[in-house]
Amino acid sequence: MIEIKYSGDALWDRIERAVEKVKDRLRRVTRALNAANIPYAVTGGNAVQHWVSQVDESVVRNTQDVDIILNEPDLEKAIPVLEAAGFIFRQAAEVTMFLDGPDAKARDAVHVVFAGKKVREEYSEAVPDIDQFEWIEDARTLPFDRLVTMKLTSFRRKDQVHLLDLISIGLIDSTWLERLSSELQPRLQELLEDPDG
Repeated sequence: MIEIKYSGDALWDRIERAVEKVKDRLRRVTRALNAANIPYAVTGGNAVQHWVSQVDESVVRNTQDVDIILNEPDLEKAIPVLEAAGFIFRQAAEVTMFLDGPDAKARDAVHVVFAGKKVREEYSEAVPDIDQFEWIEDARTLPFDRLVTMKLTSFRRKDQVHLLDLISIGLIDSTWLERLSSELQPRLQELLEDPDG
């Protein structure tokens, strides 16, 4: 049985702090990379938030980490820049990340994937190039069509939920099917046919 440790204001404070920590992490990493003129693009749940909030803020979901795309040759330049912003570089089991401080867990990190490389060997598509991006506030964000392709390629449960959110607010519909590869079309079709899961 789970022991309830927090209640009332203390509980709400913990929830607010958890959300703000992720936002702070995102701001720090994007500002540091912007200042150093290192190309990147925000992807993952934060990129979905950026796009969803343009249409319907009630559909915005919180996310627990920060995901960015870098060009692999820029990693060496990014390490000292992000370390100066308080992050600690770690690379293990083919996962590249910057932990948010010495006591941070992998969840408290900026996760890095590389443009033009597959995240997993079995994936049908590589991570998109970041030669094109959209500024949303002061963050370079993956263009929407490339974000959708990444989400369909990964197609984990959280990716499916993000895609269903995008479908629910009309940012994705059946016209997208013709834009996709033959591997990704059935995945989107599955979600369009059963939008309530």
